[in-house]
Amino acid sequence: MKRNALEQLLKWKDNIKRKPLIVWGARQTGKTYLIKDIFAEQYYPNNYIYIDCKIEDGVRQFCSETANAAKIIEYISLAKGRKITEDTLLIFDEVQECPNIVSAMKYFCQDFRQIPVIATGSMLRVKIQRESRKRGAQTAEKFLFPVGKINQITIYPMTFDEFLQNSNPVLYEMLKKAYAESKPIDMNIHELAMEQVYRYLLVGGMPEAVETYIDSGDLIESREILKVLYDNYLADMELYQVSQEALLRSRTIFSNIYRELNRETKNFSPGLLEEKSKTRDYATAIEWLTLAHIINQSFQLKESVSMPLMQNEDSMFRLFLGDIGMFSYQSGINSASFISSERENTLSGIFFENFVANELVASGQKLFYWKGKSSSELEFIVESNNRLYPIDVKKGRGTLNSLEKFSNHNSFEYAVKISKNNYGYNTEQKLLTIPFYFVSFIASDLANGCMKEKEQL
Repeated sequence: MKRNALEQLLKWKDNIKRKPLIVWGARQTGKTYLIKDIFAEQYYPNNYIYIDCKIEDGVRQFCSETANAAKIIEYISLAKGRKITEDTLLIFDEVQECPNIVSAMKYFCQDFRQIPVIATGSMLRVKIQRESRKRGAQTAEKFLFPVGKINQITIYPMTFDEFLQNSNPVLYEMLKKAYAESKPIDMNIHELAMEQVYRYLLVGGMPEAVETYIDSGDLIESREILKVLYDNYLADMELYQVSQEALLRSRTIFSNIYRELNRETKNFSPGLLEEKSKTRDYATAIEWLTLAHIINQSFQLKESVSMPLMQNEDSMFRLFLGDIGMFSYQSGINSASFISSERENTLSGIFFENFVANELVASGQKLFYWKGKSSSELEFIVESNNRLYPIDVKKGRGTLNSLEKFSNHNSFEYAVKISKNNYGYNTEQKLLTIPFYFVSFIASDLANGCMKEKEQL
């Protein structure tokens, strides 16, 4: 399947100042498929060495005892019976099973920079953090992370545009062109595109679920895949937690994201999960889940907003699930709700907010929301190219009361309303209306600092 991250890999490959690459990401987001089956097969055919650290015991044992790149290259060359040159791509997969390979990246960079090296694995950040704390506690020796010696890419669940590229490439190209030209689209096509959004809200972006849906056209079957993946996520937490308490709290947070958001405030409330508990009691679990890219955290901003955007130590926050399909599964809502004529009344606004949150994160954005006095709020505030862009997510038409209150305290380039409405711009209100099927495109523009001036639209 097509993945946007392939473009990042090609830029890395062709960069003369290329460093060893670490690919981060949650479980089952398609890291191995992208690196090995797409990138390596297409651009290093018959000239790559793939090492699965989970099952290749000899390599794992050897690399756990040395960070010397020369020795590692020699061992792998002998073990595989292949000469390793600057044209040979080395792939270390599942390196959470051997974090010392991450330390070795420093010496690959210093001494063998001409050899392309990629390390990837699930829960990698979590394992590295545990190794660092363990070594620091026992030997006063911190885990050697190769700061400044690596390139990094994070693989997320498939975004909506990736979903569409694979499920309906003709519609994808049409929408991409319409967005680039800043034009509304024919209402019949608009409804067709919105239909795809609703299907994506149900299927989500986990590659196995998407592939199942594309191959079978069966939403129920893809839902069954999500159930297995969801249960696997819960089971995996036991492998990487530092204590039974942290395990239980991580599972509790993960299992209650929908419940936390499906309230008027939407803010994280520990008391909802455990009587008389405090937010600090869940700090370790939240850190674990965000490091593992399982959840995304959005921090509250108040009244006057200053740049760069950053949270205060006592900031309220919200938590979103990293995959919208898992979020829909967790909600318990019936699959038919996403394709029925009554879905406008059935689906709450938090489905769309979780969707937009994930699209922003996948483009590299940190999440913030704004809370004014009384009930005024904006779901997201984005800083792009030293300019503020308040984002209002509306399931329906909604009102602009919150935007008016935000403008009383803050100046901004223009506001973005993301809704089921067609594309449009209101000069007087400085309001750009973006339909849900354009979210991937505008998230990318915001991340790259290339939002268009409205005078050009």
